[in-house]
Amino acid sequence: MTELVVTLDLDGVADKPGLMDRCAETLELPDWFGRNWDALADSLSDPTVWPADAAHGLLVVVRNWRPYAKARPEEWEIAQEVFSAAVDRASSLTVMLALGGSS
Repeated sequence: MTELVVTLDLDGVADKPGLMDRCAETLELPDWFGRNWDALADSLSDPTVWPADAAHGLLVVVRNWRPYAKARPEEWEIAQEVFSAAVDRASSLTVMLALGGSS
C-alpha cells in the first residue's frame, strides 16, 4: 500500500489563475473548486476530494516552479504557505518541491 504520486508541473504557469487551473487539472479537483488560496488549502488537506487512487496517501511533487516563483514571488510565498498548512492538516499528504530542471 503506497501513496499516489502526482506531479504538479508548473511549466508555463505565469500567475495565480494559471496555478489554480493547473492544480485543479492535475489534482482532479471537483468542479466546485473555488480557485482561490483558501479553496486550495481546503482541497489539499481533504482526502475526500483527492484522486480516487490516493486512498493510502498523496505525494505531490511540484516541478518547474522556479520561473513562477521568480515572476510572482509574493504569490509563490503564499502558495508555499498553503502547501505547508495543508500538509500540517492532512497527515497522509506530502508536498515536495523538485530541485533542478529550472527551465
